[in-house]
Parts: sequence; C-alpha cells; structure tokens
Amino acid sequence: MNTRNFLCLGLLAASTAFSNAENWPAWRGPRGDGTSTEKDPPTQWSVTSNVVWKTAIPGKGHSSPIIWGDRIFLTTALENSQQRILISLDRKTGKILWQQTVLHAPLEAKNGENSYASSTPATDGRRVYTTFLNVSNLVVSAYDFSGKQVWSVSPGTFYSQHGFSHTPILSEDKVIVVCDSKAENFMVALDCADGHTIWKVQLDNPTQSYGPPLIREMAGRLQLVFTGNKAISSYDPKTGKKLWFYTGNSEDSVVTPVFNEKTGTILCSSSWPKKVLVCINPDGEGDITTTKTIWTNTEAAPYVPSPISVGDWFYTVSFQGRNACCLEATSGKILWKENMGNFHASPVSTANGFIYFLNDEGTMRVIKAGAKYELVAQNELGEKTYASPVIVDGEIFLRSFENLYCFGKKK
Repeated sequence: MNTRNFLCLGLLAASTAFSNAENWPAWRGPRGDGTSTEKDPPTQWSVTSNVVWKTAIPGKGHSSPIIWGDRIFLTTALENSQQRILISLDRKTGKILWQQTVLHAPLEAKNGENSYASSTPATDGRRVYTTFLNVSNLVVSAYDFSGKQVWSVSPGTFYSQHGFSHTPILSEDKVIVVCDSKAENFMVALDCADGHTIWKVQLDNPTQSYGPPLIREMAGRLQLVFTGNKAISSYDPKTGKKLWFYTGNSEDSVVTPVFNEKTGTILCSSSWPKKVLVCINPDGEGDITTTKTIWTNTEAAPYVPSPISVGDWFYTVSFQGRNACCLEATSGKILWKENMGNFHASPVSTANGFIYFLNDEGTMRVIKAGAKYELVAQNELGEKTYASPVIVDGEIFLRSFENLYCFGKKK
C-alpha cells in the first residue's frame, strides 16, 4: 500500500524506545483509513483490567489522539478561559509532558454533539499540526516536539452553525485542510516548514461538510478524495487540480472515504439531508456521475462515523440508527446487520482481521471480519466517548470525555 500521503512516513521506524512500532500520525492512522498492521492487540479489558495507565485530560474535546514514537498528542479546549490547547504525553506512562495554548479566542457557535477541539492533529515526526477556529478565521499552527510554536497562519474564513471540526491531513511536504463552509469555501495546501500557501482551491457550492479527505494512490495515481461541496471529488494533492467528480449524492457529509484494495473501488457517504453510500471506480476524468458508479446503498449509510474496508467487505456503523453493517464490496449487498448502539467514533481494524467498534457509551465490540457476524469480545469502558480508537504496538488508546486510557495485555 502506497504511503506517500504522509511526509517522512519512511521514518516510521524512528530511533526511539518504540522503534519497531508503526506510528499513528493523523486522523484514522498511517493510511488514513482506520487500519493497523498490529496482529495481536488486546481484545479484552475494562477500567480495572489490562490498564497500562489512565490520565485525566483537562478541558473538553472529541479529537482523537495521535502517536509518534514515545509521544502522544491530542487537543482539548478550556471553555471557561476560551483556550484551545495542544497536549503532549509520554506514551509509556501517560504523564502529561507539556500543554500549549494554541489559540485564545471567543467560543464559536456549535452543535451540541460537537466540541471546541474536535479536529485531530497530525504529525510528520518533526512538527505537530493543529487546526482551530478564531471567530471566523481558520487557524493552522505547527509546533515542534518540545512544545514551541514554529508557525501559525490563517489561510481563509469559515462559518457553520454546527461549529468547526476540519482536521489537517499531510501529503509529502504539505498540510492540507478541506474547509467546506458557508463562509469561504475552499481547500488549501500549506508548506510544512513555514506555513506558506502552496496552492488554494475555491470550492463552488458552499455547504457545511466535515469529513477529512483520503489521500492515497488509487488507479495508478495519487488522489485526494473527499465528500463535500455537494459532490464527491478527487484532486491531485501535489497541485490542487481536480481529477474527477460525482454529483447528486446530497449536501453535507461528515465521513472520510475508504478504499478497497481487492476491488480497486472507493466508498464515500453523504450525511444530510440524505444518507447515501456511493461506491466508485476512481479511474475516471471529469464528470463521472453516470459512468463510474459501481453501486449505491441508503440502508447502511452512516452519518458521522467513517466506514472501514477489510478484505472483501466494507463495514459501516450508524450515528443514531444503531446498526453496524457488513457489505459485500463488489455489490453493496448487506451481508449482516447488528444493533450496537449509537456512534460518533469510527471503527479500526488489525492485521489479524479484527474490527473494533466503540460506541458512545464506551462499549467496544471486537468482531472477526467476515460475511457472518462473529463477536470476539465485548468490553465496557463505562465512560462516554466520541473519539476514535488508536492501536499502536500491541496497545489500544481510548479517549473518553474525561480521560485518556492505554490498554495492553498483561506482561
């Protein structure tokens, strides 16, 4: 699998105490799709068993943690003082090493399901990149691993009554942010070293979509695909040139697309006012609405959680519909459907074919990937959580509303 979508991913085996572990450097991990190369992480735990450590996190935030070597980074918001914070923790002990105020600004309007720190940061192993909203201005910042700010820029404006949650994604030497909004509607690529704008694309249909793009090689070329701007669109992340687009799915979207290796197809979903799964062949040019659609499905379409692709199947989980679904990748046929509760978190998978589903109440179900539903384990965190799980080096990291947990097998 091509991993050029993250700068310096060739340095994944960093010279740290965790040099053999794959890092989790951004939203949905090293490939941007929720998959881990781990083969044997724990499948069973609780707040009293297999707990490596537990750390109280100040403030509130729904962003997921990211991990590079022996460091964990995550964002939070101190609402009383109107501060947006970047935190660094020691991965071995959970100790908070430092926290820096990235932004001190009035709190924006938002939906009750959102937070003031919902954007997951990203790292290339040298700097950590964050996005927040300063009233109506997007603020993208870079910090080194000691907590020193390297740069901070405001490349455009944003407005949505639902608040802000536009996660930075890395591609080679660029920090890319898709800022689909009812103010300025744009996508921008900033230089990782100093934050200057490399390219900026104006999007022509102002909406309020939130799903970060998927950047990876598909159909023989590097593509950036996102659902928003009242379309599903593919761009060249090097230049910002539009490659293809699909129209007519719906207005707003929250999910990140996923790619299925076996079929060579990409699965996208709109969220509002219609929830529609669209499976596309990504080898087209221009308007592919009627030429490259493989199948569509409305019954299994998610609202908030992103889907995942494992083997011959796509898996989705609903926000309020309470069902997780397994779909045949070639046809979109629903092979099984299971009530698992309400979800904000997106599922993650491991190399041994296990998929981890974490619902809003902190219940995590581990299933074996396949055409039939097979429950491996069910675990109760006992705390509400919207953040997506992270799997690194045989350990699972879960962020609840109040704490960050590290679970691992007993040594």
